[in-house]
Amino acid sequence: MTRVGIKSVVYHGDSCLGDVEVFPAKAKNFQPFPNKEIRIDRLSPPSERCLPLAVIHTISPFSLKCKIQAKSATEQSPLTHLYLSCFQELKTAVVSVGNEELHLIAMPSKVEKVPSFWCCAVQAGLYASCMAMLNLRCLAIVFDLDETLIVANTMKSFEDKIEVLSRRIDDEDDPVRVSGMSAELKRYLEDKELLRQYIEGDSVLDGGKPITIQNEEVPALPGGHSSLIRPIIRLQERNIVLTRINPEIRDTSVLVRLRPAWDDLKSYLTAKGRKRFEVYVCTMAERDYALEMWRLLDPEANLICSKQLLDRVVCVKSGHRKSLLQVFQDRIFHPKMAMVIDDRMKVWDDKDQLRVHVVPPFAPYYAPQAEMANAVPVLCVARNVACNVRGGFFKEFDENLYQRVVELCYENEMADLPQAPDVSHYLFSEDSGAILNNNRDIPLSEATNGAEVEPSLKIASSGNQQPEQHQLQSSISSFSGDELTVNQESTDSRDMHTGATSYITALQEIARICGWKVEFKSVMRNHKDLQFSVEVLISTQKIGVGSGRTRKEAKMQAAENSLRNLEDDYLAFASSDRRVVYGGLGKLSLGGENGFLKDTDVAPASEFSEKEDPPFNSKTEDFVELDVLNKLSAVLSCVKELCMEGQSLVFQDQGLVSTMSKGHYCFQAEIDGKILGKGVGLSIEEAKLKAAEETLKILKASGDLSTQKHLHSSRSRPTPSPSPPLSQQQPPLPNEKTSL
Repeated sequence: MTRVGIKSVVYHGDSCLGDVEVFPAKAKNFQPFPNKEIRIDRLSPPSERCLPLAVIHTISPFSLKCKIQAKSATEQSPLTHLYLSCFQELKTAVVSVGNEELHLIAMPSKVEKVPSFWCCAVQAGLYASCMAMLNLRCLAIVFDLDETLIVANTMKSFEDKIEVLSRRIDDEDDPVRVSGMSAELKRYLEDKELLRQYIEGDSVLDGGKPITIQNEEVPALPGGHSSLIRPIIRLQERNIVLTRINPEIRDTSVLVRLRPAWDDLKSYLTAKGRKRFEVYVCTMAERDYALEMWRLLDPEANLICSKQLLDRVVCVKSGHRKSLLQVFQDRIFHPKMAMVIDDRMKVWDDKDQLRVHVVPPFAPYYAPQAEMANAVPVLCVARNVACNVRGGFFKEFDENLYQRVVELCYENEMADLPQAPDVSHYLFSEDSGAILNNNRDIPLSEATNGAEVEPSLKIASSGNQQPEQHQLQSSISSFSGDELTVNQESTDSRDMHTGATSYITALQEIARICGWKVEFKSVMRNHKDLQFSVEVLISTQKIGVGSGRTRKEAKMQAAENSLRNLEDDYLAFASSDRRVVYGGLGKLSLGGENGFLKDTDVAPASEFSEKEDPPFNSKTEDFVELDVLNKLSAVLSCVKELCMEGQSLVFQDQGLVSTMSKGHYCFQAEIDGKILGKGVGLSIEEAKLKAAEETLKILKASGDLSTQKHLHSSRSRPTPSPSPPLSQQQPPLPNEKTSL
């Protein structure tokens, strides 16, 4: 039976292009074009690589409103010209309807040789920006500030925390807890003294050495914000910065501790000048404070340029929940293309929580060694997660969605398309904000409190009053008695979250590489203590089990046990397979010296060729970088074998070399304070590789004790049988061990 369409006329501006028939996708909900006129406002920008339908399905899946087909057309007709222009230049014809855009997508037809279009609805302003990001292989990443990337304190907040901690020590009888709290108190007192010196004399004593302020210019911002000169002291080796929110008022001075490994995460986001992520900030802190904290984190404005800063740093009122729709109010991104790094999940809208990677709160006073206690620092884990998210997203976009779109014709239906990629598909999200029961040793909140920032800084920024120190509760939690803020948690809770993220991420990465399917299955156990129990199934076979007081704890233990059970079988395959990229967990430490996942970025099939359309099988700069990372990992393993017990290779950043052009990094490699190698390269990894290679040559050429130790330990171990060639190796079948 022949379908009968709604006869309509297409206009581009005031020009009539021709007659068409409109076939609604869903007759019940279809709203006809007014006066049966399809009025095109404009053509979208041409896409460099992505087909328009792939873009639209990513940001507005299954949004087909109708199909449009010319009744008849010649090669010279205006409608044919429009069709060919859209089809050949990867453009769409845009019809504006309220807060929506209707995009006419040129589609090939298997039957009719006339111009044929699909008409899809997209939120106004979203298509062009998302198309550009998909062409660049770029996603969005949103950072929280306080307790995620930084911890900041004023004199008032230091005094409050010292007072509360002192009372706790006086009331405590347990000598172990007293010792821990006393160490924490000492760290607060030391930093308070640094801040006092900065406030009173514009200098501090760091290890007996006087350090004076350096004036840093804060560029003018759009909207009448004039430039500023701020007195700054940066103690680089201690990750400490001292600054003043209002340069004219000393009582607005703040001591800021930056989270370790931030520079490593930052360098990944913009490696080689190519943005992998567009960066945003969403915080509950006051605006002036938030802008200054971000400037300290990104002084070169590599992540957010000055023109974008006011739009990209989003401050949410205290008591309100954060939302990606608030962050992307300029409609430059769809939430499905964004991930969040935050120390709390529950502060985000329910619909955004699946896109949050939760990190343990930064606690430099309560647990200063916690950041580096694990083989992979917290922000290196976040970097690995971001790498996996981006790689997984574009792998699905290229290999699944894009390939299907290429095959689609006008006669197909939207239902023939697969599910659109979504950042939440590649994130393991669990909140770390829960406080374990019966834990008396709860740490003080070390982060800023957005509700207390605004009134104090408004007074300070006016310049008309000189506030007392207690007026600048800028970004710092203050306490009344022993009252604690809601985001405090125990050390056990923080460690549990870090372990859960690391072990589960490692297990999922191994399964992805070997082509296994991982499942976490809750099971009922007849335990009197009513503990939770979780089993890990790989390819339907049970590999490990775990139990705990919470489901999260059981899941973490199950993942950890599974990794241990897989070690022996997996390592033989992994040690010689360069696809294995996860580092930093016990014997599975196959990564770089900082525990990074090797940045596979996007699988080879998912990168676009520079000269032709998909399929995408060209070797790109990402794989050159991956090769450098693999070489670095191999060299570091050799260096480690030649080192004595307790020795380790340390890289020292030497900055830019004055005799070289901009963009060259310089690192030197040290063992026990002795410089053994130097390297210069276009990337951090390349510079470290050259320094490590030079170190390895020196160690091999020398006959020191570390080499003798290595030879002795080699003789004491049985000689392993030679491994078969890589081409003959297969991923081992998972096998449950009796050691559980």
